[in-house]
Order: sequence, then C-alpha cells, then structure tokens
Amino acid sequence: MENILITGITGQDGIFLTKNLLEKNQDYVIHGTSRNKDVNSFQKSLSSLGVTNFDNIKIYNLNLEEKQEVENLITNVNPDKVFNLTGPSSVYESFSNPKKTIDLITNIFNNLTEALISKNIFCNFFQASSSEMFNSQENEIIDEGTPIKSNSPYAEAKIINHNKVINLMKTYDWNITSGIMFNHESEFRDANYLTSKIIKNVIEIHNKKQNKIVIGSLDYVRDWSFAGDIMNAALLLSFNNAKGPFIMGSGIGRSIKDLIQIVFNYFDLNWEKYTDIDESLLRKGDPKIKISDPTKIFNEFGWKTQVSFEDLIIRCIEKRLKIN
Repeated sequence: MENILITGITGQDGIFLTKNLLEKNQDYVIHGTSRNKDVNSFQKSLSSLGVTNFDNIKIYNLNLEEKQEVENLITNVNPDKVFNLTGPSSVYESFSNPKKTIDLITNIFNNLTEALISKNIFCNFFQASSSEMFNSQENEIIDEGTPIKSNSPYAEAKIINHNKVINLMKTYDWNITSGIMFNHESEFRDANYLTSKIIKNVIEIHNKKQNKIVIGSLDYVRDWSFAGDIMNAALLLSFNNAKGPFIMGSGIGRSIKDLIQIVFNYFDLNWEKYTDIDESLLRKGDPKIKISDPTKIFNEFGWKTQVSFEDLIIRCIEKRLKIN
C-alpha cells in the first residue's frame, strides 16, 4: 500500500490528480495538505468526477512554511511519492507582494525536500513548475532547452525551485521532476483566471446584466490544456521514475480571439458586438505568443493531451451555468 503526499490537494490540480490516482489504484493512501479547512467542497468536486470512496484520503491543515510542521508531516506519512502542487498561482497578485510570493513558494519547496533528505527518503518527487518561467519575445515555441527569463515575482520563485530540482537530481541521483505546466483549465479553476473571467462575463451579457467585455488583446496566443490531462502527465512522470524537466502542454496555440469566439458562439451571440479592446490591461513584457513543445514527454512516455480546446471551454461554460 503506497502513501502518496499531495500538497495543495484541494485546488484544481489536486482534485484531478486525486481522481486519477484512485482510478489507477483504489488502495493508494492519499495524504493531502490544504490551507482551506473546509474539505466539503473538495469532496463535492471529487464526487462530481465519480469518486465515491474517501476512506483513503487524509487531509492535513497545516502551514508548510513551518519547518517543524513539514518534518512532522514527512515522519507521519513516510511518503512513497510526493506531488508539490501548492502555493500561489496568480502572476498578477505576485506583484502586490513580491517578497511574500517568492518566500512562500521557495520555502515550501525547501522545507519539503530538506525534510525528505534529512530522513533519507528519496521518493519520486513531482514539482509543479510553470510556463511563466519563459518570457522571451524571441521564443514562441518552448521546449526544455529554451532559455529561462523571469518577468514577475511568481516566475522568479518558480525558476528558483526549477533550478533546485536540477541540482537535487544531479546531487542525489534523485527521481525528482520539474513538470513545466502550460495553461490548463477545468470547471474547478478559480474565478480570477482569464478563461473563468471571460466565461463569467459572457454569461452576464447573455443574461443582460452586462453590456461589454473588455480585453487587453485578441491576438495573444497561448497553449491551453485540460487540467485532468496535465495531471495524467504528472502521474505518468512520477510512476515512471522521471528525472529533470518535462514540458507539459498541448503543443497547439490558440488566440484569445479563439477563446472568446467559442464562448460567445455557445450563447449564439456576436462577439464583435460585445467586445472592447483596452491595451492598458496587458501585462508589460508578456510574450505575444507562447506555445509548448511536448515532444520529449511524448517520445519518452507516449503522453499527449486528450481533450480538445473547444471541448474544454464548453465543459467550463456548462459548469459555470450550473453554478449560476
């Protein structure tokens, strides 16, 4: 019986990873940490995905920035695998408190890895990294060898942890992975993310509660995937003893215009009539085009995304309609 530790288990990625793990083996004991003391919404989300048995899921509400709490957690769980998914994920919010963001993301990673090393537990470790580490205007297609460049406190913190993964892998011959995740969405995505905001605003327009949606640009291109697919990749990497960096994305670029058209078309609305552009909303230094090249993970493990962009957006719309 394997003990699997997931930090940030109640977030979007933790929900799908838990579901995917239990589909793989109902006997896994899943230990999850969360800053949210209310686990009812977590169980409700899992139930909506078909999970009915919560007996092997244990949730710990603790502060991962506290070294002693993390050491106690590692001692109690004695994990066979670790998935570090926790921490703030908003680039915009990281600018309001840069030091806090960097300290939080890096301290949690340090506490986890140092506790494991001190107890000689070199279990397979998946570190959630981000495409936000790549912000050069010259590199539109991103692979594992693309130069890293920060343009936010969030990206800086992710780069620090990414580099530490490489060092730990080399120092200890550790099966520790930096999973570089591109944009990934689901019905559980927080409301402050672009896709969720657009869907919410268009629903308001459809219900005649709002007149317009304002976007920084229609031309920016990003690589969107379904969160369940991305978490399948994380599971695949961990269970196959992967080491080092792996790009995780669809390899397909879609523009903001594509996204908006799908949402408006769902409601039989003319997107041009209801959409205004305000370039002041754009984040300074943000690359116009950023698309993943997932060739490495496909060649080594045969992984690729399964849910299409269109099906993903419709899935998110229909979930939002049920909430409303």
